[in-house]
Amino acid sequence: MQKIECKLTVFFDDPFWIGVYERIIDGQLEASKITFGPEPKDYEIYDYLLKNLNRLRLSPPIKADNKSTALINPKRRQRAIKKQLENKGTGTKAQQALKLQQAEGKEARKKKSRWLREQEKERQFLAKQEKKKQKHKGH
Repeated sequence: MQKIECKLTVFFDDPFWIGVYERIIDGQLEASKITFGPEPKDYEIYDYLLKNLNRLRLSPPIKADNKSTALINPKRRQRAIKKQLENKGTGTKAQQALKLQQAEGKEARKKKSRWLREQEKERQFLAKQEKKKQKHKGH
């Protein structure tokens, strides 16, 4: 059976409100960054996730820490929840996943621009050759 954990952290990163969506599937963490703009309400976040969850560009999966899900004392669980609510920002693994996604996007943009540049050079070369042929024919 596959185990899936999802977590959304919303924080203020001047001048925008940012959400980091983390998903752990079988020990593999994927993350996505969402820019909200003005401070989102709870129902706006919920609505956004319902409509756009399948469109999120998730980072490549990286190995996540395996934490046991044994029964936890209710008071300890309450303290952990309070600590998570106080915590501002993203987790280290999520940051690594987002950096990896950013690096891959950068590499893809470089490849595409290099390909376009080569295509333009090829087009200009062919145009010069055609012009030479036309001059040689005397037109």
